[in-house]
Amino acid sequence: MTTKERCEGIVGWFSQNMPSAETELNYRTPFELLVAVMLSAQCTDRRVNMTTPALFAAYPTPQAMAGASAEEILRYIKSISYPNSKAAHLAKTARMLCEEYGGEVPSDSEQLQRLPGVGRKTANVLGAVLWNREVMPVDTHVFRVAARTGLSTNARTPLQTEKQLERRLPSHLLPTAHHWLILHGRYVCTARAPKCSRCGIAPWCKHYAACERAARQTTQQTNAKK
Repeated sequence: MTTKERCEGIVGWFSQNMPSAETELNYRTPFELLVAVMLSAQCTDRRVNMTTPALFAAYPTPQAMAGASAEEILRYIKSISYPNSKAAHLAKTARMLCEEYGGEVPSDSEQLQRLPGVGRKTANVLGAVLWNREVMPVDTHVFRVAARTGLSTNARTPLQTEKQLERRLPSHLLPTAHHWLILHGRYVCTARAPKCSRCGIAPWCKHYAACERAARQTTQQTNAKK
Protein backbone atom coordinates (compact mmCIF):
# COMPACT_ATOMS: atom_id res chain seq x y z
CA MET A 1 0.00 0.00 0.00
CA THR A 2 1.37 3.41 -0.95
CA THR A 3 1.37 6.35 1.43
CA LYS A 4 -1.11 8.09 -0.84
CA GLU A 5 -3.50 5.13 -0.71
CA ARG A 6 -3.14 4.97 3.08
CA CYS A 7 -3.90 8.67 3.49
CA GLU A 8 -6.88 8.50 1.14
CA GLY A 9 -8.30 5.48 2.96
CA ILE A 10 -7.92 7.00 6.42
CA VAL A 11 -9.29 10.39 5.37
CA GLY A 12 -12.20 8.69 3.62
CA TRP A 13 -13.12 6.68 6.73
CA PHE A 14 -12.96 9.67 9.05
CA SER A 15 -14.86 11.88 6.62
CA GLN A 16 -17.71 9.38 6.57
CA ASN A 17 -17.70 8.38 10.23
CA MET A 18 -16.56 11.53 12.06
CA PRO A 19 -17.33 14.49 9.78
CA SER A 20 -17.76 17.12 12.51
CA ALA A 21 -14.94 16.40 14.97
CA GLU A 22 -14.30 19.30 17.36
CA THR A 23 -12.21 20.17 20.39
CA GLU A 24 -13.37 18.70 23.69
CA LEU A 25 -12.20 21.77 25.61
CA ASN A 26 -15.03 23.97 26.88
CA TYR A 27 -14.74 27.65 25.99
CA ARG A 28 -16.88 30.65 25.03
CA THR A 29 -14.33 33.22 23.84
CA PRO A 30 -10.90 33.19 22.17
CA PHE A 31 -9.35 34.15 25.52
CA GLU A 32 -10.99 31.19 27.26
CA LEU A 33 -9.75 28.82 24.56
CA LEU A 34 -6.25 30.23 24.86
CA VAL A 35 -6.28 29.66 28.61
CA ALA A 36 -7.77 26.17 28.26
CA VAL A 37 -5.19 25.10 25.69
CA MET A 38 -2.36 26.46 27.83
CA LEU A 39 -3.67 24.48 30.79
CA SER A 40 -4.10 21.31 28.70
CA ALA A 41 -0.36 20.83 28.15
CA GLN A 42 0.49 17.42 29.64
CA CYS A 43 -2.97 17.35 31.20
CA THR A 44 -6.28 15.81 30.12
CA ASP A 45 -9.07 17.89 28.62
CA ARG A 46 -11.40 16.37 31.18
CA ARG A 47 -9.33 17.74 34.05
CA VAL A 48 -9.08 21.14 32.35
CA ASN A 49 -12.85 21.27 31.87
CA MET A 50 -13.32 20.52 35.55
CA THR A 51 -10.99 23.38 36.48
CA THR A 52 -11.87 26.22 34.11
CA PRO A 53 -15.45 27.07 35.20
CA ALA A 54 -14.32 28.57 38.50
CA LEU A 55 -11.24 30.12 36.86
CA PHE A 56 -13.31 31.76 34.12
CA ALA A 57 -15.90 32.95 36.62
CA ALA A 58 -13.16 34.75 38.52
CA TYR A 59 -11.23 35.95 35.46
CA PRO A 60 -13.52 36.03 32.41
CA THR A 61 -11.36 38.46 30.42
CA PRO A 62 -7.69 39.29 29.93
CA GLN A 63 -8.31 42.52 31.82
CA ALA A 64 -9.65 40.65 34.85
CA MET A 65 -6.81 38.14 34.85
CA ALA A 66 -4.19 40.84 34.29
CA GLY A 67 -5.09 42.27 37.68
CA ALA A 68 -4.38 38.98 39.43
CA SER A 69 -1.08 37.64 40.68
CA ALA A 70 0.25 34.19 39.79
CA GLU A 71 -0.43 33.16 43.39
CA GLU A 72 -4.09 34.17 43.07
CA ILE A 73 -4.49 32.28 39.80
CA LEU A 74 -2.74 29.25 41.29
CA ARG A 75 -5.57 28.74 43.76
CA TYR A 76 -7.89 27.88 40.86
CA ILE A 77 -5.60 25.52 38.94
CA LYS A 78 -3.87 23.47 41.65
CA SER A 79 -5.30 20.23 40.24
CA ILE A 80 -3.71 20.90 36.84
CA SER A 81 -0.27 19.54 35.97
CA TYR A 82 2.58 22.02 36.52
CA PRO A 83 0.28 24.57 38.18
CA ASN A 84 2.99 26.96 39.34
CA SER A 85 4.52 27.55 35.93
CA LYS A 86 1.12 27.69 34.25
CA ALA A 87 -0.18 30.23 36.76
CA ALA A 88 2.86 32.41 36.12
CA HIS A 89 2.39 32.11 32.35
CA LEU A 90 -1.30 32.96 32.56
CA ALA A 91 -0.66 36.07 34.65
CA LYS A 92 2.06 37.29 32.27
CA THR A 93 0.04 36.43 29.16
CA ALA A 94 -3.03 38.31 30.40
CA ARG A 95 -0.95 41.40 31.10
CA MET A 96 0.74 41.18 27.72
CA LEU A 97 -2.62 40.85 25.95
CA CYS A 98 -3.81 44.03 27.67
CA GLU A 99 -0.61 46.00 27.22
CA GLU A 100 0.25 45.06 23.63
CA TYR A 101 -2.88 43.69 21.96
CA GLY A 102 -5.72 45.77 23.33
CA GLY A 103 -7.07 42.88 25.37
CA GLU A 104 -7.62 40.74 22.26
CA VAL A 105 -6.09 37.37 21.39
CA PRO A 106 -3.94 37.95 18.29
CA SER A 107 -4.75 35.79 15.29
CA ASP A 108 -1.21 35.81 13.90
CA SER A 109 0.76 32.70 14.83
CA GLU A 110 4.03 34.53 15.44
CA GLN A 111 2.30 37.06 17.67
CA LEU A 112 0.64 34.26 19.62
CA GLN A 113 3.98 32.59 20.19
CA ARG A 114 5.30 35.75 21.82
CA LEU A 115 2.91 35.15 24.70
CA PRO A 116 4.46 33.42 27.74
CA GLY A 117 3.71 29.71 27.74
CA VAL A 118 2.45 29.67 24.15
CA GLY A 119 4.36 27.50 21.70
CA ARG A 120 3.82 26.38 18.14
CA LYS A 121 1.28 23.69 19.02
CA THR A 122 -0.88 26.03 21.09
CA ALA A 123 -0.77 28.70 18.38
CA ASN A 124 -1.75 26.12 15.75
CA VAL A 125 -4.63 24.84 17.89
CA LEU A 126 -6.06 28.35 18.16
CA GLY A 127 -5.53 28.87 14.44
CA ALA A 128 -7.35 25.66 13.56
CA VAL A 129 -10.21 25.99 16.05
CA LEU A 130 -10.87 29.74 15.99
CA TRP A 131 -9.94 30.72 12.44
CA ASN A 132 -10.12 27.40 10.55
CA ARG A 133 -6.51 27.75 9.47
CA GLU A 134 -5.01 24.99 7.34
CA VAL A 135 -2.51 23.91 9.99
CA MET A 136 -1.87 20.65 11.84
CA PRO A 137 -1.22 21.01 15.58
CA VAL A 138 0.71 17.96 16.79
CA ASP A 139 0.33 16.75 20.36
CA THR A 140 1.27 13.33 21.77
CA HIS A 141 -1.92 11.73 20.38
CA VAL A 142 -1.43 13.06 16.86
CA PHE A 143 2.27 12.14 16.93
CA ARG A 144 1.49 8.56 18.04
CA VAL A 145 -1.41 7.91 15.67
CA ALA A 146 0.43 9.36 12.68
CA ALA A 147 3.49 7.20 13.37
CA ARG A 148 1.54 3.99 14.02
CA THR A 149 -0.74 4.27 11.03
CA GLY A 150 1.97 5.38 8.60
CA LEU A 151 0.50 8.81 7.97
CA SER A 152 3.96 10.02 8.98
CA THR A 153 7.19 8.29 8.07
CA ASN A 154 10.24 8.17 10.36
CA ALA A 155 9.27 11.51 11.92
CA ARG A 156 11.24 12.05 15.12
CA THR A 157 9.80 15.38 16.22
CA PRO A 158 6.33 16.96 16.33
CA LEU A 159 7.48 19.50 13.73
CA GLN A 160 8.50 16.76 11.30
CA THR A 161 5.13 15.06 11.81
CA GLU A 162 3.34 18.39 11.32
CA LYS A 163 5.09 19.07 8.02
CA GLN A 164 4.47 15.56 6.68
CA LEU A 165 0.78 15.63 7.57
CA GLU A 166 0.34 19.07 6.03
CA ARG A 167 1.84 17.73 2.78
CA ARG A 168 -0.06 14.46 2.73
CA LEU A 169 -3.56 15.37 3.89
CA PRO A 170 -6.00 17.60 1.96
CA SER A 171 -5.26 21.13 3.13
CA HIS A 172 -8.91 22.11 3.58
CA LEU A 173 -9.40 19.17 5.97
CA LEU A 174 -6.41 19.87 8.22
CA PRO A 175 -8.35 21.72 10.98
CA THR A 176 -10.76 18.78 11.24
CA ALA A 177 -8.11 16.10 10.71
CA HIS A 178 -6.31 17.45 13.76
CA HIS A 179 -9.35 16.51 15.86
CA TRP A 180 -9.76 13.17 14.09
CA LEU A 181 -6.30 12.09 15.12
CA ILE A 182 -6.51 13.48 18.66
CA LEU A 183 -9.83 11.77 19.39
CA HIS A 184 -8.70 8.54 17.76
CA GLY A 185 -5.55 8.53 19.86
CA ARG A 186 -7.47 9.40 23.01
CA TYR A 187 -10.14 6.69 22.74
CA VAL A 188 -8.99 4.01 20.28
CA CYS A 189 -5.31 4.15 19.36
CA THR A 190 -4.25 4.55 22.98
CA ALA A 191 -0.63 4.61 24.09
CA ARG A 192 -1.02 1.30 25.89
CA ALA A 193 -3.08 -1.56 24.49
CA PRO A 194 -4.51 0.13 21.38
CA LYS A 195 -7.99 -1.14 20.56
CA CYS A 196 -7.15 -2.47 17.10
CA SER A 197 -10.10 -4.88 17.05
CA ARG A 198 -12.57 -1.98 16.93
CA CYS A 199 -10.47 0.45 14.91
CA GLY A 200 -12.16 1.69 11.77
CA ILE A 201 -8.92 2.66 10.08
CA ALA A 202 -7.19 -0.68 10.75
CA PRO A 203 -7.32 -1.69 7.04
CA TRP A 204 -4.91 1.17 6.24
CA CYS A 205 -2.76 1.02 9.40
CA LYS A 206 0.89 -0.06 9.19
CA HIS A 207 0.95 -1.08 12.86
CA TYR A 208 -2.11 -3.29 12.46
CA ALA A 209 -0.67 -4.89 9.33
CA ALA A 210 2.59 -5.64 11.14
CA CYS A 211 0.69 -7.21 14.06
CA GLU A 212 -1.32 -9.35 11.67
CA ARG A 213 1.85 -10.56 9.90
CA ALA A 214 3.46 -11.41 13.23
CA ALA A 215 0.37 -13.33 14.32
CA ARG A 216 0.32 -15.34 11.07
CA GLN A 217 4.02 -16.16 11.40
CA THR A 218 3.49 -17.34 14.97
CA THR A 219 0.60 -19.53 13.90
CA GLN A 220 2.62 -21.00 11.04
CA GLN A 221 5.56 -21.73 13.32
CA THR A 222 3.29 -23.36 15.87
CA ASN A 223 1.63 -25.53 13.23
CA ALA A 224 5.03 -26.52 11.80
CA LYS A 225 6.12 -27.88 15.18
CA LYS A 226 3.09 -30.13 15.50
